[in-house]
Amino acid sequence: MPYEAPTHTVERSLRATTGARIIAGVDEVGRGAWAGPVTVCAAVTGLRRAPAGLTDSKLINPKRRTELAGELAGWVTSYALGHSSPEEIDELGMTAALRLAAVRALEALPVRPDAVILDGKHDYLGGPWQVRTVIKGDQSCVSVAAASVLAKVRRDAMMAELGAGSEEYAPFAFGANAGYPSPVHKAALEERGPTAQHRLSWSYLDGLPRWRHLKKVRVSAETAAMESGGQLGFDF
Repeated sequence: MPYEAPTHTVERSLRATTGARIIAGVDEVGRGAWAGPVTVCAAVTGLRRAPAGLTDSKLINPKRRTELAGELAGWVTSYALGHSSPEEIDELGMTAALRLAAVRALEALPVRPDAVILDGKHDYLGGPWQVRTVIKGDQSCVSVAAASVLAKVRRDAMMAELGAGSEEYAPFAFGANAGYPSPVHKAALEERGPTAQHRLSWSYLDGLPRWRHLKKVRVSAETAAMESGGQLGFDF
């Protein structure tokens, strides 16, 4: 089904109200996965017309999404990716891991942005960045939609490379599920247990009696409770 194309409305508003000239759209992928990193992309697009079909990466079929990422790589003014590993997610919690990945992406841009448009309603980035949060920004804002596609395609490729390059990871079908809880992934976990790519502080281990002893206890119970809602989603 067709979707309304994203616009530069938020970017123009930030320019008019704050004087910002370099504005980065930021989006993440991998928050709800059981394995693999969380990946954040920061994309600076200016106010040019976006490539046809740009929207939230989850609404684009995989073939077109990969093609679009190739177009975007040459169309955006600049972009950069940041990752937080499963170990960092376990150690820091998802909120702090997201911030770490986002800072890595933003600091890897050739020019520091004056403002950031962050997808969602929660500002996990904070100061010193000037942040505007936008619910469903990956559908409504050009720069965030571009970041969404670039992040999704890169992380999916990373997970596929893991599955193709290792006999240990092949049974988990990371190339098909990108680390999210598909039936094949769940069956492999039950039989083989988690790997070095799995997040060991997450609640899925509570449902695996044979491997429950491997679960890492989160330092902050409050943080774990806040993040538990993101551990059950499917996004592949």
